[in-house]
Amino acid sequence: MDDRFNTAAGWVLFAGIIALGSSIASGLYFRADSPEHTEKMGYFIEGAQEVEGGAPAYDLGTVLAAADPAAGEKLFAKCTACHTVNAGGANGIGPNLNGVLGKPIGKHAAGFAYSADLAGKGGNWDYANMDAWLKSPKAFAAGTKMSFAGLSKPEDRANIMAFLKANGGGPEFPAPKAPDAAAAPAEDEAPAVSKEGETPGGAAAAGATAAETPAASTQGATRNPAPTT
Repeated sequence: MDDRFNTAAGWVLFAGIIALGSSIASGLYFRADSPEHTEKMGYFIEGAQEVEGGAPAYDLGTVLAAADPAAGEKLFAKCTACHTVNAGGANGIGPNLNGVLGKPIGKHAAGFAYSADLAGKGGNWDYANMDAWLKSPKAFAAGTKMSFAGLSKPEDRANIMAFLKANGGGPEFPAPKAPDAAAAPAEDEAPAVSKEGETPGGAAAAGATAAETPAASTQGATRNPAPTT
């Protein structure tokens, strides 16, 4: 009897060890006890517009049209530790920026040692490129030597560009985007015909009322003369 009990107890103990070992192994494999996630949490919403890294969610021409060079001069004060903006100014830690707008990227200031990423970027410093550069230099050219983090507000970047344009010139600002013409009703659009059972509004209602109301006669009723006796 004792042998059977010991055998059964041994098998139960062995099964418990196997179960515990399996639990520990699976926990280590699937990282069940770790708060870290190897994948980014969240759900993809089909049709959602991605703004970061894509097209800006604002109209650059509209923002530039309202830009203030004086406000840009105040913002540029934080740039003077590295840049000059006066005509013929010397290069410092960064290049002189007088007349930079419209010029080739990474080639404007003679004698300045641009980073390879910026010098090989290609294109010109148009307003779209300058806007992207001022927003995040590292995102525009990953290998840039510029340590400035960037300006998050489109209005601040536009003010800086207006200040740069006032100090050395540059291309004309892009025209503001025209409002959606489809949103404005056409002047010669015919009034909508109301459905049966609906009350017409506006001029249609006024016309219907006039049509249903008989016009007053301009002539008085003729009275027969009283009979003579």
